[in-house]
This record gives sequence, structure tokens and C-alpha cells, in this order.
Amino acid sequence: MSTDLPTTVDPFVVEIIRNALTSAAEEMSLVVMRSARSPLLREAGDLSSALTDHEGGLIAQGHDVPVHLGVMAFTIRAFLDRVPAERLAPGDVWILNLPDVGGNHLPDVKVIRPVFAGDRLLAFSVQLAHWADIGGAAPGSYYAAATDAWMEGMRIPPTRIFAGDQPDHEKIGLILANVRGAAEREGDLLAQVAATRVAERRILEIVERHGADTVAAAMAALQDISEAQMRAAIRALPDGVYEGVDYLDDGGPGDRPVAIRVRVEISGDRARFDWSGTDDAIAGPLNTTPSIAGAAVFYVVKSLAGAAIQPNGGCYRPLEIVTRPGSVLDPGPDKPVVGGNHETSQRAVDALFMAFEPVLGDRMTAGGNTSAGLLIFSGPGPHGRWATFYEPHGGGEGARIDRDGMSVVRVHLTNVMNTPVEVIEAEYLLRLERQTLRRGSGGGGAHKGGEGQIRIYEVLTDGMSLTTMFERRIVPPYGLKGGQPGAPARATLLRPDGSRTDLPGKANIALKRGDKVIFETPGGGGYGTAAGIAAAE
Repeated sequence: MSTDLPTTVDPFVVEIIRNALTSAAEEMSLVVMRSARSPLLREAGDLSSALTDHEGGLIAQGHDVPVHLGVMAFTIRAFLDRVPAERLAPGDVWILNLPDVGGNHLPDVKVIRPVFAGDRLLAFSVQLAHWADIGGAAPGSYYAAATDAWMEGMRIPPTRIFAGDQPDHEKIGLILANVRGAAEREGDLLAQVAATRVAERRILEIVERHGADTVAAAMAALQDISEAQMRAAIRALPDGVYEGVDYLDDGGPGDRPVAIRVRVEISGDRARFDWSGTDDAIAGPLNTTPSIAGAAVFYVVKSLAGAAIQPNGGCYRPLEIVTRPGSVLDPGPDKPVVGGNHETSQRAVDALFMAFEPVLGDRMTAGGNTSAGLLIFSGPGPHGRWATFYEPHGGGEGARIDRDGMSVVRVHLTNVMNTPVEVIEAEYLLRLERQTLRRGSGGGGAHKGGEGQIRIYEVLTDGMSLTTMFERRIVPPYGLKGGQPGAPARATLLRPDGSRTDLPGKANIALKRGDKVIFETPGGGGYGTAAGIAAAE
């Protein structure tokens, strides 16, 4: 592709359009957070928004969740393979969640609106929101014992739910009949639809100001510019072959750790990422999709080599991503994948950082809380309706060459917020007994890893269930350059009779009134040795 701007588009106009499109994507996410019904979206912000060109090339995104945004670079192209452009019309809204249509896992529901300037298909607005339930065998749609994809919830292929901006109540009703908490899901869905409509309005305002031809040319130019920037960033990396590996705690044969392996080849301005050495697909829900492997690659390359690059479809052109069919990262459509979205994806990121560490060590951060630290409480709510509380938990960041790690943050592909205590206790039959730093959990070294946190939940009703889905319970966050690892995650069930049970990282558990769940998140790894400080002094 050419890296020069089209001669018909002034570079200042391209920059103006870039910022206007980015603003539109960010506004989409704000619309959802201010109008959705579930605390997961309103408070934690487990959602992402993006705009693409008419062919599905990513052109703008919000400041949202990296694993979502990387996946959405593939979504519309895969959508158009299923739904040809000639089937689309102004006022259409489509919904899908199939992982094999440029996706990740079933709870991440994508709402898509084609944007027309007159009769011309110009762009797509895409809004992804994590639904607190999408059906399936377990409340919250995380079933630890899942052995196939159908146990994880309702599978929605590309389906038109609005035509001419009018809802198709029969299709929407079919979806809502297959999920728990239908009223809350309906509110979240309508918030997503509203966000795509706001984006359409903003794009058409840009068209009115600059013309459709100029906007289309600017979209192409933006991707060409990012491609050139990414190629320059790759050229700055040393040519060579680099290998890295990280491990899921368990789930392999005999419940052994599962290896996520990558072989990176840098040659000139291109990079190849071969994941073929990754272990075979497993029975449980920690498989994931090739799109997730792509999201991990893009995140790491951009963070190490091109932080200032405008993220869009052009960034992917110099990157070749290879997965092996039948592996954890390419398991096929019948395998469960719900936890792989935020757990296996992070193992892929850490494997990539391990690969680059020998040549880019000074830019590296020690291992951190690379897990969503997910607990899901589901059952009777305070208002007489089903309530599902989905909560990712922050932990310690790894230390760097020049500073300690931060405490109780999300790192790498996750970027959601915690749900405030007041909202938890108002919306769910739970009491948060304690929330504090997990002192001493950060790994020691010349610079110390950040601290994890401790949260204690008390259950206030019978008939509630708990789902755990977290990693770094067995394989702790690693230290670098002699730094110590961080403390691993730990979850404990305390019964009213005083008995205590250590909980697995992936489980579905029945709870009753008076039970307490104690969750301790990992600390970050340390960097360098304490002796190194004394030597420097």
C-alpha cells in the first residue's frame, strides 16, 4: 500500500477528520455508560466502541479495553463474509456474538450499524458490550466444567434486529428469552443501539462538512499513515528470531499447566508471529480465538515499538499472525472459550514480552496481575428479580527498571474499573466487609512489585451462586533481572461454622446466607536485586 497521502486530501484535513472520528468513537462509549442498565457497563465500563471504513478496516476507537479493540479490527471483515454489503441498508442494526465471526467470547455482544452517505456505504459503527448473562449452563455464562461451546450460552450469528431504524421485536424477544435478567439485558442492548446511532450522526456531520469523497480518502490515508509508522517501528527492532512462552495455571492433560508459545521473526519492516507451538486445545473454557492472538500481538508491538501510532487497520498490514488449528489459540468453533478472552489472551501477551526481553529488556515491566481476577455472584436480587454481579479485580503491576509497580490496577489487555461498594450493596444481596491493600504481595527487588488487594464479600441470601475464573493462582507474576515473583492469587470460602475452603481458579459453587468469599489478588513481580541497590549506593 502507498504510504503517501492522496494528493486530493490536505494533510490538515486528514488530521481534523481523524480527531473527529476518534471523538465519535469515544462518545459511543459514554452513551452506553450513561444509559445502560447493568452496573457492569454503567460503573465498570466493560465495553468498547469502534468505527471502520466500508470494507471493515478499523479507523477509530475509544479509550476502552485493548482486547476488545484488537478483536474489532477483524469483526467487520468477518461480518461482511457472512452478510454481503448489498444486503445492508440505512437504518439497519445487526447483532452478533459468535467467536468465529471476528470475535472473542459469547458474553461480548457486538451491535453493528452500517453508515450510509446517501446511497453510498461509507462506514460501520460497532459497539461491543459485555452482557452479564448470555444464557448457558451457569448463571453469568461462565461454566467451569464446559466441554463444548453450546454450554456457554446463546450463540448469535449476524442477525438484523433493526430495519429502517425500527426494532424487530420478534428477533429481540427470541434473544431475551434465552438470557437471565432479560430486562437488564434489553436496557443494555438499547444503549448499544443508541450509541451506534450517535456515531452515525457524527459521521454524517463530518460528511456534510467535508464531503463523502474527502472523508473516504481520509479514512484510507489514515490507515496508510499508520502502516508506514508501524513499518518504521518494526525496522527499529533488531532483525532476528525470538521465542517466548507463558503458562496457564492448569487445564492441560492431568490438569497440568498449558503452554502458550510464540516464535517471533523480525525482518526489515515486517514481523511474523507464529503460535504453532502452543499446546493443543483443552476441554475447559480457556481456549480462545485467532482474533485474540491478533489483539495480543498488536498490543505488544504497539506498546514496545510504536506507542504514538494511531491504532487502525493499517497497523496490522506489516504483521503476519499464524495459529495452529486444533491448538488453544485456534480450537475451532465447537470448543468453550469464555475464559480465554481475558485469561489466555494475557498469557499470549506475557509470552510475547518474554520473547522480546533479551533485546528490549530495559523497556520491559516485570509480570503483573495479568488476569481479570473474575468473580461472578448470581441469584436473587434486592428488588425481587434475578441479579448477576460480574466483577473483575485489579492487582499489582510489575516493577520496571526505573520505578516500583503500581498497586491495584489492571494491566495490559484489561482496562475496566471496579464497581463501587455503594453500588454493590444497593444492587445485590451482598455486603462488602473489607477492601484493602494486600500488604507484602508485591515481589521484592531493586524496585518492588505493586500490591494486590483483598476483598471480602458476605452473602446475604440463600440461593446464590459463585463463579471463579482467574489465573495467576499457581503460576505467579514473574520477576525480572533477579526480582522476586509476586504473591499468587487466592480465593477462600469461609462458612458460618468457621470452616475454610481454598477455591479453584475456575469453579461454579453454590452459596448460602452467611457465607463469606475472600479474594486476594496477585502482587506484581519485582525488578532487579536488592543487592543491586546497595552496589549502586
